[in-house]
Amino acid sequence: MIPAPSITEHVLVTPGHTTSYLAAGPEDGPLLIFVHGWPALGRMWKHQLAGFAALGFRAVAPDLRGLGGSTVHDSPGAYAQEHVVGDMLALLGHLGRDQAVWVGHNWGSATVWDLAALYPARVAAVASLCVPYATLERGLEAMLPLVNRDIYPAAEYPAGQFDYQVYYEQHADEVAAMFGASPEKSVKVIFQSGNPAVVGQPSPLATVTRDGGWFGGTSEVFDVPRDTALLDDGDFAALVASLTRTGFGPSIGYYLNHKANAAYAARAAGGGRLDQPVLFLGAEYDFITDSVNSGLTRPMRQSCRDLTERTFVAGHWLALERPAAVNAALAHWLATRVPGHWPA
Repeated sequence: MIPAPSITEHVLVTPGHTTSYLAAGPEDGPLLIFVHGWPALGRMWKHQLAGFAALGFRAVAPDLRGLGGSTVHDSPGAYAQEHVVGDMLALLGHLGRDQAVWVGHNWGSATVWDLAALYPARVAAVASLCVPYATLERGLEAMLPLVNRDIYPAAEYPAGQFDYQVYYEQHADEVAAMFGASPEKSVKVIFQSGNPAVVGQPSPLATVTRDGGWFGGTSEVFDVPRDTALLDDGDFAALVASLTRTGFGPSIGYYLNHKANAAYAARAAGGGRLDQPVLFLGAEYDFITDSVNSGLTRPMRQSCRDLTERTFVAGHWLALERPAAVNAALAHWLATRVPGHWPA
């Protein structure tokens, strides 16, 4: 039997920031960089790191600022996408490369989309799980016109499924304290597999403001069973340790920079049109960023010259829930649409 590729831990220290990252595969292999979202870790890409390392790629997954082993910054403004993109460009330089294929999820999607639009020479191709292009990285106001008003009538759900982000802007400290009071409960409730019962129904995230907070306005996170199909013992322990160290305040900072992010994304040349190969992997049961029953994919389809789309029967944590299918889709896309980035 061929031994599984080892995943090693590394640190990049710059004058203003430290980025912790994982890496696997030959150092001279074509570079894939996987960028996680809220409130995850580079470790959440472990299936992709191992799978693509075995194919001969150099696969890297950083911890974003405010999470894992990377620097926690005090100011919410430090979590604007311009700074996060700067971290990723520094990582690319540290790895001795001019270019990579970037793969993102959740807030990591916003980061890789900005990289593709603002630094196209640094992006051989770009892929995103669950978050389409020209949405989150352009700020909350850009997403509201894409809400499905058949599911979310404007009078009842003015911000649609993104109401929780409005609540974060108004009550960031309260939300951070609630989640931070029990990182164990918070990780269990956040990391859950997809549920077909959510399809076509209003998301629980759409009533956070109306209810006076998460979980029906209670001040305590519900205690639910851990979804072991997503998180094994090691993943769960790593997430709890990370969020115990950092608290939830830093990562909630990602939601407090919508206007700055929109202004940053607007700097892209050509109206932000992407000419690189683009892959979007959607999730049918994703009630957080529902790309199936909304208009969220519409701007992406208008802005990408070479777009491939796939949709999976899964929830928001697609790379953890359907790792083999995600790896197969990524590999097929790389082989067919980005053949120059395939290992020799």
